[in-house]
Amino acid sequence: MFDPEALRRSGRMRQNHQLALVDNNSSGAVPTIRDEISAIFEQVLGRPVVITDDTDIVEDLGMDSLGVMNFVMAIEDFYDLSIPLDRVAQIRTVADLIRSVEDLRNGH
Repeated sequence: MFDPEALRRSGRMRQNHQLALVDNNSSGAVPTIRDEISAIFEQVLGRPVVITDDTDIVEDLGMDSLGVMNFVMAIEDFYDLSIPLDRVAQIRTVADLIRSVEDLRNGH
C-alpha cells in the first residue's frame, strides 16, 4: 500500500506532500517522465522495477486493482493532476501512461 509517511521519512516527498524523486544522476540531466514513473512504481511496489514503453502495468508488474489505484493516486499527487477513471481504464502499458500524463499536463 502507498505509504506517504514512509516517503516523507525517506526524503523522497516534497514539502507539499507530493512525491519527489531523488536525483542520483550526477550529470544533472533532467529525469524523463519514464524515469519518474519508474521511481513511483518502485515506491508503490516496494521493489526495483525495470520498465519499457511496452511494459504492461498489470501483467508485467503483477499489480492488483488496489495496487493500481495506489499507483494512480501517487501519479496524481506527483504530477498534481487528476486522471479520470475512464482514462485510467484505457491505460495498459507504460507508453499509454506517459501519453496520458503528457496529455493531461498539456490540458487535453
